[in-house]
Amino acid sequence: MENLLLWGFYILTFYAFLPGLVSRTFGFRVFKKGRVEREIALTFDDGPDPVYTPRLLDLLKRYNAKATFFVVGVHAEQNPEILERMHREGHIIGIHNYVHKTNWLMRPKSVRKQIHRTSEIVKKATGERPAYYRPPWGIVNLFDFSNLGYLQIILWSAMFGDWRIRLGADRLTKRMMRKLAPGEVLLLHDCGHTFGADADAPQNMLIALERYLEEGTRRGYRFVAIDEMIRLTDENKARELGPFKRLIVALWLLYEKAFHAVFRLKPVGGENPTFHYRVRTYAGQHVDMGEGRQLKKGDTIVEIHFDNRMLQNIASHGGPPVHTAIRLLREMEKAIPQLLSQIAADPEAENARAMVGVTMIHRGADRFGFQIVKLEKGWFDRMTRLYLRLLMRVLTPKKKGNRKKERGSEAINPHMLVMTMDRVRQMTGRERGGDSSANTQAAPDKLQASDEAMGDAPTVVNSPSAI
Repeated sequence: MENLLLWGFYILTFYAFLPGLVSRTFGFRVFKKGRVEREIALTFDDGPDPVYTPRLLDLLKRYNAKATFFVVGVHAEQNPEILERMHREGHIIGIHNYVHKTNWLMRPKSVRKQIHRTSEIVKKATGERPAYYRPPWGIVNLFDFSNLGYLQIILWSAMFGDWRIRLGADRLTKRMMRKLAPGEVLLLHDCGHTFGADADAPQNMLIALERYLEEGTRRGYRFVAIDEMIRLTDENKARELGPFKRLIVALWLLYEKAFHAVFRLKPVGGENPTFHYRVRTYAGQHVDMGEGRQLKKGDTIVEIHFDNRMLQNIASHGGPPVHTAIRLLREMEKAIPQLLSQIAADPEAENARAMVGVTMIHRGADRFGFQIVKLEKGWFDRMTRLYLRLLMRVLTPKKKGNRKKERGSEAINPHMLVMTMDRVRQMTGRERGGDSSANTQAAPDKLQASDEAMGDAPTVVNSPSAI
């Protein structure tokens, strides 16, 4: 008898307890919380209810909120018109078994039958089969992970006990407000006709939910169905850097900080500068700057640098490379007047012949007043291209599809940007011998980069010694 009880304990542990613990605690093979910026997922179990579910749908419609309904098959079978309305109004319908019975007390074959029967009911009412499943009480057994591979198991991040009427609308509201945050997957109940629930409890839920929707809308949150929450989460995860890349980025930023300290680069702006610069001796290729002027080795220049922390922050938002280029160009557009003004007023730059940088942002840079110069083939050109290629792989997320083809369309083509110091002083009203109190802001018509120039800009990344 003792051995029989022991074997029963082992079977219960591996069939029911451990799978439930792992899925609830670690989210193994289930979705329970999103990684988003302003979305919240509302999910409702146990319905549909002929009294409360239509009122809930009216409420959601008023706030333009989408939700996910995990229906009990026996209730859905009795109210097909409610299923049809859910589908018509853009909500997602998932499965909550045919009867509200835990998977721990059913064989795998019984669970499959429950799900299949409910799926047929939903398909008959809406024309589509459900793709999402929430087991009653969130309890999965060992075989649910393998046998339900065609369904995404959905759990929750917040549950409030709203199935008990004694909780009251005010206490329920307070509990829900604590979970007014992006990524939350809320579990609520639109039906009280299951074991342990009170029939009129959804009345309190509707009162609390309206307050929650009103406050959430005021704060700018969006209430979305579970499919959109999963899609946005997947997109955000794809943009996140892995541990190795995070280490590389951290070392890269640490190197830049050391570079700034050793070579005494000066920031342009406040706590989050867009540019840094230093005055140094030029050692690059000869550049014809027009009007008989040349930039030669040994000349004093102002070397400008785009802030790499800002670059990393912009790149981390993902999106097509051209979008990164556009955002960087717009940051330049805002910061260049201050850059020019600060350099023109810096006594250390008084004898400099030009302001120089190396950058990927070259299309449209002439509209800021720069001369665009192609780098000569050689060691510096090759090393810059190699650095940019490695940096781009670290900063940009992996995307599905042909990565090789995608990279092939992104020309890594750094150029030198040159602006004579006479031009800098002219644009800031600080010409030598002129009135130093003149307007220090560059003329808008000379500094504005057109949308056309931004729109065809290449991917933008920069080296430690470049814009």
